[in-house]
Amino acid sequence: MREDIYHLIRKANKHEKWSKLYNFFICGVAILSIVPLMFKKSNAILDMLDLVTVYLLFMDYIFRWIVADYMMIKPKGVWAFIVYPLTPYALLDLLSILPSLGLLSGGWRILRMFRITKLAHYSENFTYIVNVFEKEKQSLLSVLCVALGYIFISALAMFCYEPQTFDSFFDALYWATTALTTVGYGDVYPTTMIGQLISMISSIFGVAVIALPAGIVTGGFLEEINKRKEQKEKEEEAHE
Repeated sequence: MREDIYHLIRKANKHEKWSKLYNFFICGVAILSIVPLMFKKSNAILDMLDLVTVYLLFMDYIFRWIVADYMMIKPKGVWAFIVYPLTPYALLDLLSILPSLGLLSGGWRILRMFRITKLAHYSENFTYIVNVFEKEKQSLLSVLCVALGYIFISALAMFCYEPQTFDSFFDALYWATTALTTVGYGDVYPTTMIGQLISMISSIFGVAVIALPAGIVTGGFLEEINKRKEQKEKEEEAHE
């Protein structure tokens, strides 16, 4: 019985009809469950939609917990059932359904948007992205540290030279973040020559910092796609 559940809920291969149908069904339920968040005022239809979808998603969560020892590489046995609720995907699944189950107050309804991560269980593109971030996490973390360090330094410099523009250090951090990412909303901007010079340097540096992770992720994504193509070709040859 548990083995049948595992084959049903896992990401389907090309020739697994029922598993593929279940994948599409759960992804559709996850997308529909987000619809009530798009309306300011609720009504009977939206409440019913939220109720039905949350119980279907909760059923999927229970199914995954039941077959945790099949799904997890490590650990095996009883430990798999203990560790599974603490895994990132399981935590996101649980947090996303708790508000609709009445176990969290209405102020936490924003957590329901995490239901869209259900697509990550079945989408190859999501899998590629997760694999890339896992493989390149050291490089991306290094870039993040450089970016955060520069944001702090430029915010501190701007706060010192433009005290009349920034009421608090948080305002300076906000400006530094938007300047580094080259967004520049224009609601806060420097007025002195030194402040404008810092802003110019920050914008130029931001182009380089933003380009680094983009190149890393793009290269890793292409590598994952090529690897998956080779794997599919081998699966087709084995099936034939």
